[in-house]
Amino acid sequence: MLKIVFLDRDTIGPSVTITRPGFAHEWIEYGKTPEDDVAARIADADIVITNKAPVRGASIAQASRLKMIAVAATGYDVIDLAAAKERDIVVSNVRGYAVNTVPEHTFALIFALRRSIIGFRQDVIDGEWQRANQFCFFNHPIKDLAGSTLGIFGGGTLGKSVARIGEALGMTPLFAARKGSTEVAPGYTAFNEVLERADIITFHMPLTPETRDMIGIEEFWQMKRKPLVINTARGGLVNEADLVTALNEGLIGGAGFDVLTKEPPAPDNPLLAVLDRPNVIVTPHVAWASDEAMQSLWAQVIDHVENFEKGAPSNVL
Repeated sequence: MLKIVFLDRDTIGPSVTITRPGFAHEWIEYGKTPEDDVAARIADADIVITNKAPVRGASIAQASRLKMIAVAATGYDVIDLAAAKERDIVVSNVRGYAVNTVPEHTFALIFALRRSIIGFRQDVIDGEWQRANQFCFFNHPIKDLAGSTLGIFGGGTLGKSVARIGEALGMTPLFAARKGSTEVAPGYTAFNEVLERADIITFHMPLTPETRDMIGIEEFWQMKRKPLVINTARGGLVNEADLVTALNEGLIGGAGFDVLTKEPPAPDNPLLAVLDRPNVIVTPHVAWASDEAMQSLWAQVIDHVENFEKGAPSNVL
């Protein structure tokens, strides 16, 4: 009988029904697993399910029975793929489940910032409207999305979905080519040109050694249109200290981030010092987490586990 260990059930919302595989198995479930406890908890597991609990090489080395790791997410930077491949351990992730929820959250941030919803809401709370001498006031900028340019970094499923919504709103989407690339593929625009032309910049790509700190102060200096910068992808794509510098120097119009380099944020994260600004929104990594998306994600996880047991593994990394 296969033993399945789910390391971090609490990373999936309570609204989600945690179905289990249809084949005979032993199921062990933990709400959360600190990194130091991973090795002990998977030592005799055949299949491990994890969202954010890291499964590193040292833990894999001690898990003599381990045959599969099912990642309950699209990003798989918490898995030591090289160590898993060396042991012929199948690693599968989920894909496509966030095709609605992440783009919708992206545009929720864009709308809130583009129309200064946060600032105006605070003004009403503070009594500014009540003290006004006319029916409205103009404390914050309001700009339409129609006619603006949307710079998209990441041309996968989520980036394409964001582009479709942008087009429906009258925006012109530009997909950015790879940073430093000397050749630009059809359908893409040179990296630096997107920085210069975009009114809004949004990220939909994985965090890799090549994409870490992809946007820093030099890139902010190139943003001629002082765009909104939106990140619902991965913390670390944008250098957070440089982001705050760009906000302070007026190089960008605002920032909407759902992901940070360290989550939850460390006390010294520079973004924490500017959260009270009307042009800054930080949400706690929830862009992916609509009820519908999370249930779809879990269905994929179980499908991958069952497919592996049948000898036909799916979404193998």
